[in-house]
Parts: sequence; C-alpha cells; structure tokens
Amino acid sequence: MKHTRKHPKSSHKNDGATPADNTIWLWGTHAVLAALNNPARKTLKLYASKNAASHLPATIAAIPANPHEIDQLLPEGAVHQGLAAQAYPLPAPALEDVLQSEHGVLLMLDGVTDPRNIGAILRSAAAFGAKGVILQDRKTPPLGGVLAKAAAGALETVPVFSVVNLSRTLEQLAQAHWHSVGLAGETKTTISDAVDTERLCLVMGSEGKGLRPNVAKHCDQLARIPISAEMESLNVSTAAAIALYEAGRR
Repeated sequence: MKHTRKHPKSSHKNDGATPADNTIWLWGTHAVLAALNNPARKTLKLYASKNAASHLPATIAAIPANPHEIDQLLPEGAVHQGLAAQAYPLPAPALEDVLQSEHGVLLMLDGVTDPRNIGAILRSAAAFGAKGVILQDRKTPPLGGVLAKAAAGALETVPVFSVVNLSRTLEQLAQAHWHSVGLAGETKTTISDAVDTERLCLVMGSEGKGLRPNVAKHCDQLARIPISAEMESLNVSTAAAIALYEAGRR
C-alpha cells in the first residue's frame, strides 16, 4: 500500500461502485475497519484523515488525505468519518454450502432495492446469527458504498447469495428441506406460529408491493407480523429484525 500523498480527483459516483476496474468504495469507520479485518476482502487503497489515522492499528498503512479530499473520491453526501477504502468485491459464496446445514435461518429479499434497507437487514442478520441473505442479482445495488455503511461491518460477516431467479431458489431450498415463510399482511397466520422449524428461510417483499405473486406462491407458508391497525405496514428492515428475533426465540 502506497504511502505517498495524493490529491484525489473528483468522481462523485452515485452508488459507491467503480465499474471501470470492478472495485467498490467503502467508507465510514465500522465498514472500513471490518473490511480491513476480513482476510477475504482485498483492499486496493486506503485513505485516512489525520484524526482517523490516529485510531488505526500501527500495522495498517493509509494514504493521508484531508476530509475534503476524501469527499472528492466518494458520492456526494457520503459520511465517511475520515476513512475510505477502494476494495475488490468479496468472493461469491456458494448457497449449496449453507443448504447442508442441519439448522439455521436464511433471509430472502424480493424487490428490496434500497441499499440502506439492505444494509440494515444485513446488520440484523449478523445480530441474530442468520446464515446469509439471498438477493436477486439483476436488482441488487452494489455491495459496497451506502449499503456497506448502513450494514456497519455486517457485509464482511454475513454471506450474501446472489441468484438469478428467486422462485427457482425457493424450489432448491424446498428440495434441501428448508421451510420458507413469506411475510405478507393479508394472511391470518402470525410469524410466531410459522417459524418453529430447524431450517428456515424468511422471505421479505418490498414495502410498496410486498411479495411478487410467483415468489409468494413458491413459499411453503405465508405469515404476518401483528401490528396496530393504525399502521399499514413496517419498514422492511424493521420487519426483518422482528422476524429474525421470533425465529431466534424458537
């Protein structure tokens, strides 16, 4: 890692990705430190302000940069706390490896595309010991940037499985004896009555449209989180945390 001071050029990307060389940007104390502590994460460059560098382990070398210079590297409005890293994406994990587990919880996200929501869900997945999160590849925001910042380090510890087709993946889960429960407000079954199983996949839909019909059709069961009639729905990341908690209680 170079020690020479550079003056970063302005790039103001809107999602934290750098498509030209297949790298991503990570920023913020938790996201960057977790990446540096992850042997599977390969970091190309690390930029740190004077204050942030003083809190780094002595073994980690960073390119000195003031906060304004780091601002020029990142999307507008990125709250970097004086730390930013240009890194390569993590190696893609194999879903088949997790399906061999005798017990555990997976999360599947259908139509959830907001990187902050996905990051918050990853954080809850890490907190409740989920085996991983399944996303549809063509609708997933870059696994870095805003998403990594919201995940607060969980992107480095929770496997993210990118699949082509969610319905076919649910069929694969069923063949491996995983029980899938889709969250839907229109059913009478409550989440507490649906998660008593050794191998569980919780399927979360988008806030606006919920689960797509074909995805809901491929779930083994639908369940709802009981909430006050005064509220129509919960934020998807909040709903995921509640569902994970209920699964953990069982």
